[in-house]
Amino acid sequence: MKKKIFPYIALTLLAVTTTTGCDGHSENPMPDNAIRVTTAEVTAITSENAISGGQVAGEVQTVSEFGICWATTDNPTISGSHNVGAGEASSFACYVTGLSANTTYYVRAYATTPEGTVYGQSRRFMTLAGSDDDMPPVGGDDGQDPLAATIYLWSEDNMAKITDYTGSQGAYQDPPSFRPYMNYFPVDEGMTIKGAVLVCAGGAFQFRSDRMEGTPVAQWFARHGYQAFVVNYRVRPYTMEEGSLDLARAVRFVRQHAADYGIDPDDIASVGFSAGGILCGDEALHFDGLVNGTALASDYRPDALDGVSADVCTIGMIYAFYGRLSVASTDVEEFRASKIPPTFFAYGTRDPFYRQFQACADAVREAGVEVEEHEYEGMPHGFGYTHEEWMVSFDSWMSRIMANN
Repeated sequence: MKKKIFPYIALTLLAVTTTTGCDGHSENPMPDNAIRVTTAEVTAITSENAISGGQVAGEVQTVSEFGICWATTDNPTISGSHNVGAGEASSFACYVTGLSANTTYYVRAYATTPEGTVYGQSRRFMTLAGSDDDMPPVGGDDGQDPLAATIYLWSEDNMAKITDYTGSQGAYQDPPSFRPYMNYFPVDEGMTIKGAVLVCAGGAFQFRSDRMEGTPVAQWFARHGYQAFVVNYRVRPYTMEEGSLDLARAVRFVRQHAADYGIDPDDIASVGFSAGGILCGDEALHFDGLVNGTALASDYRPDALDGVSADVCTIGMIYAFYGRLSVASTDVEEFRASKIPPTFFAYGTRDPFYRQFQACADAVREAGVEVEEHEYEGMPHGFGYTHEEWMVSFDSWMSRIMANN
């Protein structure tokens, strides 16, 4: 389907490139036109993380490393906190991680060559105040009521995992006793039920941004005829793959109880934001069908739920892509071989991952997968539920996909 571009009124930010030397590296003078670095706008700011990135122009072939660095003082350098970028130096994005709440930071993009390191302009931002979200539940019975508000995805004594997380909580969102679960938001009584949608909030696999990308989204879809579920998957210190298994279990549970939810078992969709969308893609690529916990953990004991398919009929990639954190996949052959479902992309042109969304959508389309792509002019990363237009479009998309199942 043709790409749709939507206007959005926003301020245009002009980037001014600087080419200062670095510390800890050779500071040999470089020709003014050898390398030019621009620092991307800081977006998706939370109490602990943000996203920035940059663009490198000029003699890009000489660049051996690029990324971002940050500090609480102006003009940060790579001698302090920094993340190395991936993909193409000409346009890249990185997560700024491990931040303190309600604190002012400065971030700069950088590019290193044999002659030294060049920095972009310094951008200032402030993290949000700490979250006062309630601690997620950690108990519960193994016998699950499909109509309960909270549904646990694994038995307490049989959860597939490769991470041994038994120590103190530290900076992690969830305690060691955390059990992956989902929250159920039912369609109002008397309303026609269209199907089910599982929502995965983003958060760089370090946290789940429920307030922007979880509960309000599920509530919106429930009001529009979908049995909606927010999947509280495992995040750091667990791996993306462990989180993908959590999503697979959620899909299986909803399909197993399709009659209770009043849906066709084939009418189950997933939608994810940023890292949550990457998770949805990883589930479809590697943990769909009858793939179970033994794929990661040899001591896992398959149960009755593992005999139910974890396939979804469509995926909503909301400022997200197939791939891994910060790096989109364009592997046409993998997409074709994995038989990924029809995919809906929605993202803003002010997002530092903008070009990666486009490249991934093009590759998915080339693999013969049906794609609908929405670009929102001037929109940044992290708009979540606040931009209702994508939800209206995804509702129409899901309705058509489910009607044709």
